[in-house]
Amino acid sequence: MYNDKPMTCRDCGQSFVFTSGEQEFFASKGFTNEPSRCPDCRAANKRSRNDGGYSSGGGYERQQREMFSAICSSCGKEAQVPFQPRSDRPVYCSDCFATQRGDSYAGGGNRNRY
Repeated sequence: MYNDKPMTCRDCGQSFVFTSGEQEFFASKGFTNEPSRCPDCRAANKRSRNDGGYSSGGGYERQQREMFSAICSSCGKEAQVPFQPRSDRPVYCSDCFATQRGDSYAGGGNRNRY
């Protein structure tokens, strides 16, 4: 059903063969696009993605969020929030935020909510 298909790598320009076995594998996974990189460039691209923000365990390593100081509109305590506070909306510490929402959630530790 599938025949080996000669291709050219978009990164290095080298010729490679998209084998019938690879085509069958791609079809079984539901992939609709053919590879545009040779196996070596695909592996190098995967390694560079792993070095740029993904851990070897497969989890995403999130960057530290920039936090801003604000005064709680309800109790007057200082709060740290993940957005630049503006004067057009109230800002709450985690305890007051939970009360405003009617939750039993109180911020989950030392993190303050907005």
